[in-house]
Amino acid sequence: MRPNRDILFGAVVFVLIAVVGFIRPSFVWPQNLAGLFNDTSVLIMLALAQMTVILTKCIDLSVAANIALTGVLVALVNAAFPGVPVPLIMLLAAGIGLVLGAFNGAMVWLVGIPSIVVTLGTLSIYRGLAFVASGGTSIVGHQMSPEFLALPRAEFLGLPMMSWFAIVVIAIFAVAIRGTRTGRAFYAAGGNPTAAVYTGIDVGRTQFIAFCVSGTVAGFCGYLWATRFSIANVDMANGFELDVIASCVIGGVSISGGIGTVAGAVLGAIFFGVVRNALPVVYISPFWQLAVSGAAILAAVIVNSGREKRAGRLILKEAASA
Repeated sequence: MRPNRDILFGAVVFVLIAVVGFIRPSFVWPQNLAGLFNDTSVLIMLALAQMTVILTKCIDLSVAANIALTGVLVALVNAAFPGVPVPLIMLLAAGIGLVLGAFNGAMVWLVGIPSIVVTLGTLSIYRGLAFVASGGTSIVGHQMSPEFLALPRAEFLGLPMMSWFAIVVIAIFAVAIRGTRTGRAFYAAGGNPTAAVYTGIDVGRTQFIAFCVSGTVAGFCGYLWATRFSIANVDMANGFELDVIASCVIGGVSISGGIGTVAGAVLGAIFFGVVRNALPVVYISPFWQLAVSGAAILAAVIVNSGREKRAGRLILKEAASA
């Protein structure tokens, strides 16, 4: 019986944390691990959202630009109308993100443009709109209301609300991906689009829904990003889309679509967060940190590639013996 990949990868993450903890014991102190999870919360949420898109054989390169535009817009709203309740601001952020994601999905579904081309274009469009909306300036902490900044930093049962948001998102995806028809359609649309059509699944519509999910989560993260750093400008989350995609790939989400798990995406994001936090702790030169991170991503891609080939041979073997 082949061991579960997520369990093996979870063991790898545990060993990695243990090794770093052996070198620097303070790294494994509970408060430090809680801080690491909190720092990785946004990456976890975005990795899960990106996974739904990749499962459908698409990709969303505009998530970081979505964060920038949404963060700027909600910060401007808060600066102009500080009395607007924070829950309403959060809904507004998610709603703006949903519109941006729906635009990506509509271009892929209704116009038939490849997702990489669509989101490469909207990546620039959304950042350009963020620049126009902000006038090229930054909205900083003293322009935002204390309530706007306080919620993600407030603690509940010893954990910041940012971490609780991530936990809730993980729980929602864990239920929705495997337990709903739409969740299973993500796998079918990316794994075998032709067979999916014969089973009554509208592949284009499924991809549209995946982009809506990705946009909504990215928009919500735009609010979290602005409050976490107390600043909103056009450079927010610049290049973060690569970290999100890398987390998915490391976590075993196949870039070819149809393969991936919630646990894998979460572990991939945590692995990425641990590596990024551990390298400075063990005194790896900043010049080598990007190289080490890149090597970890490349190794994960090679391992996943071999796994998918083995899966393909098993399918062919079963077909031949049938």
